[in-house]
Formats: sequence, structure tokens, C-alpha cells
Amino acid sequence: MNKKDLIKKIAEGAELTNVQATTALNSTLSAISESLQDGNKIALAGFGIFSIQERAARQGINPSTKQPMQIPAKKVVKFKAGKELADNVNV
Repeated sequence: MNKKDLIKKIAEGAELTNVQATTALNSTLSAISESLQDGNKIALAGFGIFSIQERAARQGINPSTKQPMQIPAKKVVKFKAGKELADNVNV
């Protein structure tokens, strides 16, 4: 499913126009993104938790040259599925 398909599904389920569903989805994604940028955790009961995880700098190997290289520290988005979502997927 891509974004266009998701918008269509939202529009049908919430009885909205595609424009309204697009606005709703974009607003939701922006709110999640902004909250994560601020360092907040987003917990959606039954769905899951979005959070930021810090990865430490580490030593790696360049696959093309096989030379050691330093991989810098960075922050990544982590998602942990909630029990309800996990149970629905593992039916």
C-alpha cells in the first residue's frame, strides 16, 4: 500500500473527500514528525509507540573497498508495535 492507496482507504472509512483525507494524513504525519524532532515519544494505544533511539558511533567496513571506516553516531526512529496491532497481524 502506498500513500495514495492509504488516502483512498481513509477517505472511504471516514466518509471524507480525497482532499480532506490527504490533509488529515499530512497533518498527522507532520505532527508525528515534529514531535519526534522535539525528542518526544508518541504512544498510540493499541497501535504502537514511535520513539527516537540514539545509535553510537561504531567501526564498520566499506563494502566496495573492504577498508575500515568510522560510522558516525546518529538518531533513528524506532517503532514498537502495540499488542492489538501485533495480535491482528499474527492471526
